Amino acid sequence: MQADIESLFDSKPERYDESHFELFYRFKTALNNGEVRAAEPDPSLPAGWRVNGWVKKGILLGFRMGTVVDMSADAARLPFFDKSTYPVKYLTAASGVRVVPGGSSIRDGCYLGKGVTCMPPMYINVGAYIGNGTMIDSHALIGSCAQIGENCHISAAAQIGGVLEPVGALPVIVEDEVLVGGNCGVYEGTVIKKRAVLGTGTILNRSTPVYDLIRNQVYRATDTEPLVIPEQAVLIPGTRAVSSGPGKEWGISVYTPLIVKYRDDRTDAKIQLEDLLR
Repeated sequence: MQADIESLFDSKPERYDESHFELFYRFKTALNNGEVRAAEPDPSLPAGWRVNGWVKKGILLGFRMGTVVDMSADAARLPFFDKSTYPVKYLTAASGVRVVPGGSSIRDGCYLGKGVTCMPPMYINVGAYIGNGTMIDSHALIGSCAQIGENCHISAAAQIGGVLEPVGALPVIVEDEVLVGGNCGVYEGTVIKKRAVLGTGTILNRSTPVYDLIRNQVYRATDTEPLVIPEQAVLIPGTRAVSSGPGKEWGISVYTPLIVKYRDDRTDAKIQLEDLLR
């Protein structure tokens, strides 16, 4: 499948025929089943993950091949127009996913594990992978190709950034048992390791270093590696004083995330309530 997807992506035909659509739908079925992923664990790499560029090519093929069609259940009250290749994801009770009524949307071509809970309104884009038992809370966004582990809680209004292009760029990775607090933003291929906790309003991206007050370290993205948050780290928003020039004279500080502790029994007790909601 990989060779066929890459060939079709790199050599656009004058028109797409039945065999091309059959290939794409086989590919999308594999995405829906979690058999192929935009990124997957790879212990040999510094961040522990590798991107599968050919999978992103397959997703982009769907946009290229599709045409905009009317998908409205009720065109007068709830109009819905999108590419014919990406309807709303088909779910049944046997899927084992809770989609609470109230305006959520899940695009076809993403994987949802057993016991995933979707609180309205929230959105999951194509290529995303959501592990078993994870909760996606109200107004949360899971961007295209983002990889979310098992038993995570993506709290209300949290934004997990997506990336389709360039195809070689690593998407955001959130490993197992991570708590992303309300109004957090995780962008630009950041990797959050297992059991980390992001306090309300924490923003993580390639441009902002993270200061570890416990281990006396500073974590940064580089030209070749993403920002990686250590396992069990507990982060909150903080500030850092500008040390030179007018910023120093004016007493200005800039935003920076801080690691203030590592997860312990007290931390676990504070977030235990979420287990009752699953």
